[in-house]
Amino acid sequence: MNSKEISEIKKLFCQDKSAISRICGCYVDGEKNKVTEFKEAFLALPEEDMFKYFSIFKKTLSGSLGRNLLNMEFPLEEELEGGRHELLMKLRDSELKDDEILHTFYDRVIENYDTVDNYLILLIHQAYDIPGKTSDNIEMDDASDEVFSHILCCICPVSLSKPGLSYFASEGCFRNRVRDWVVEMPNIGFLFPAFNDRSTDIHSLLYYTAKPDELRLDFAEPMLGCNIPMSAGNQRDTFNSVIEEALGEECNFETVKNIHEIINDRIEQAKEEPEPLSLNKAEVKQILSDSGVDNEKLEKFDQCYSNQAGDSTPLQATNIVETRKFEIKSPDVVVKVKPDRTDLVDTRIIDGVPYLVIKISDTVEVNGISVRFPDAEINE
Repeated sequence: MNSKEISEIKKLFCQDKSAISRICGCYVDGEKNKVTEFKEAFLALPEEDMFKYFSIFKKTLSGSLGRNLLNMEFPLEEELEGGRHELLMKLRDSELKDDEILHTFYDRVIENYDTVDNYLILLIHQAYDIPGKTSDNIEMDDASDEVFSHILCCICPVSLSKPGLSYFASEGCFRNRVRDWVVEMPNIGFLFPAFNDRSTDIHSLLYYTAKPDELRLDFAEPMLGCNIPMSAGNQRDTFNSVIEEALGEECNFETVKNIHEIINDRIEQAKEEPEPLSLNKAEVKQILSDSGVDNEKLEKFDQCYSNQAGDSTPLQATNIVETRKFEIKSPDVVVKVKPDRTDLVDTRIIDGVPYLVIKISDTVEVNGISVRFPDAEINE
């Protein structure tokens, strides 16, 4: 799914457009006991409750594609009878009306979701009558020829509200507030099937994680059986490790700065595209070449990339470089520069000692105090 397709489904989570037929839930305590279960017709809920649920559902389709939201495909063996894909299909096709299938799903989540906290498993079924679109992208509600029947699963922590004082209007006083168990925004969730090319794709799903560096593989792999992509953090660490190993002594400030500048330029050029920019092995190698890396190091890069990432593994550009800052860090000093102003930073060797040199052209503040540099010192 790309960003436009995700946005199209996300827009359904409002009272005017919702096509949610059913909502089910299972509340689980920290010892993996089912505290309670419920199932209701969604449109029969009080309006206030619907809005709270809409917030949770929207959150499960929020964040950056390739970081919080990951497209995952099922390997062929999982789609055979008895595979984990089969349970998801049964859930979708039953429209969450089969108690036995629901119980099997809850049990599988409880078995694989490792936490000491209470949590709520939420499931909804929705049937979206996909409107047709003209060549200039205008929706035609009366031109639909497919219904996107899907389920959304959200796993939300349930925690005690913070202690404090509350004002009781009937008594005109402040007293200790009663602490309630509150459902928080989801940690993980998924949409099945995927909505690829504005159509149903039963061979894929969209996975959500609140923390991009924590995919919760201990849950995703045994629960869903999908091919799991590298997390944003793993992509960044792998890229950094490949560059350091391949360049060796040539991994200097200027080369790394050039690499980041080129990647950030490519991200900027692709920012209007619905899918985030991905770089394959050949494209990363070309970027290194454009950054001044010699052929000997490029040959070493081939082997390093294959060993650490795999020949066919692409890396998402926004996962491997910072788009909002260019950071230089040492044990005692951290310098942050706007990515488009790396020209202000340079290195110098003075009396055999390496220095980081920062060109100053505007006002400088030290602990909030504007400081000036005497003309005599500048001239020197």
